[in-house]
Amino acid sequence: MLKRFTRVGLIALTMAMGAVTLADAAGVLSIGRREDSSTFDPINTAQNIDFWVFMNVYDVLVRVDKTGSKLVPGLAESWDISDDGLTYTFHLRDAKFSDGSPITAEDAKFSLERIRDDELSLWSDGYKIIADMKTPDDKTLVITLSEQSAPFLSTLAMPATSVISKAGLEEMGQEAYSQNPIASGAFTVKEWLRGDRVILAKNPEFWQADTVSLDGVEWISMPDDNTRMLSVQSGELDAAIYVPFSRVEELKANKDLTLHIEPSTREDHLLMNHEHDYLNNVHVRAAIDYAIDKQSIVDAVTFGQATVANSYVPAGALYHSDENGARPFDLEKAKAELAEAGVSDISLDYLVNAGNEVDEQVAILIQQQLSAIGITVNLIKMDASQTWDMLVDGEYDLSMMYWTNDILDPDQKTTFVLGHDVNMNYMTRYNNEKVKQLVADARLELDADKRKAMYFEIQKLAKADAHWIDLFYSPFINVSSKNVENFYQNPLGRFFLEDTVKNAE
Repeated sequence: MLKRFTRVGLIALTMAMGAVTLADAAGVLSIGRREDSSTFDPINTAQNIDFWVFMNVYDVLVRVDKTGSKLVPGLAESWDISDDGLTYTFHLRDAKFSDGSPITAEDAKFSLERIRDDELSLWSDGYKIIADMKTPDDKTLVITLSEQSAPFLSTLAMPATSVISKAGLEEMGQEAYSQNPIASGAFTVKEWLRGDRVILAKNPEFWQADTVSLDGVEWISMPDDNTRMLSVQSGELDAAIYVPFSRVEELKANKDLTLHIEPSTREDHLLMNHEHDYLNNVHVRAAIDYAIDKQSIVDAVTFGQATVANSYVPAGALYHSDENGARPFDLEKAKAELAEAGVSDISLDYLVNAGNEVDEQVAILIQQQLSAIGITVNLIKMDASQTWDMLVDGEYDLSMMYWTNDILDPDQKTTFVLGHDVNMNYMTRYNNEKVKQLVADARLELDADKRKAMYFEIQKLAKADAHWIDLFYSPFINVSSKNVENFYQNPLGRFFLEDTVKNAE
């Protein structure tokens, strides 16, 4: 991929030459974001940079509405659930892929088989409960579960379950399809210029194509926050996401722009690699938790836009608990935990996303705060396109990351973070067999009160283990030009670009 300075150089060259900017293109919406996409294979990513783009390239059987609070029909116009809760029958609407071929029940079955069985799948654990799938006709998919599952219907709204073309993937191969897919959603992938931009075009075969106003969308990679904000202010971009907290008031005052501050399920946290020396000791992890003054971070970095996080379950989300043993800022207790651990002269490598203003500011504050208890933190700045692979490979001690829920039920995040799935508990390598079993049991518990109690217990156990450090909850903050209407992101992160309108200036 192109390095960050290369991208900035391209922008500077374009502006210097006075070239026609993307914002001048009628009907094409240009959006600046930090990272480039990594794939268009739905099952082989866990990153928002991918999900937020292909949510408009693919469609799913069941969608989440704009409020982010209820399930609504997608490619399945209706469904029936058997009395025993084991059999789900989905009735698919008449719809086509971007190549004109019909979207059939066999395509939906194939897509779910891939997420459950394919070795590339990062989400397989949540779909092992599917025991059997049948397609009595092209528009009917019958799914039988091995056990009743409280979150199952919600998991079908997960972007990773996007319906892809069976015939297309088998003909093209996984690698080719992951770069130039056949679309089932509102837009097709016209071109992907690695390290620069993803160019989408309206899909005329989309079953709701008549309601889509945009001719296309360009997602442009601009890792540097300052460059991205200047580009939307100058009119080079129609919109930009990941607005830094420090720029909120300035952008609010700009009469040519609309600032969007919208409810989210975002939680920022500090990952700790439990396999590395020092961090494999719960007392060291607890000391770090006590030593970090989360409120001072919120005050200094977010300008009041965020609130201190106390659980991996976002505040206001289903089964969030405030009574989970969250540690307050307490340097004396931090020092006592280190004494209990019997270690000293601790040095840790902190992986930082370069160009991300908030990440860099938080890293400096944490470095300063941990020095108060004798822990040396070495800041290692890397391009955001590299940090994910380093987390997967375990080449870090500490790193700040964030999560937004993709489904309404807490099972998805809980499984990814604590359920010992293929993602190594969000790359922390955290290991607690009791928690693992509780996560699996909570997925199957249908009694709401009992299930709530199980998630409350999971939060207590994870907090006692200091599986990671909860930092803060914050809204989505995006910005768009005044001539753009209905640029909206729901609490689960989905941009409803099929509803967005770009008016002539």
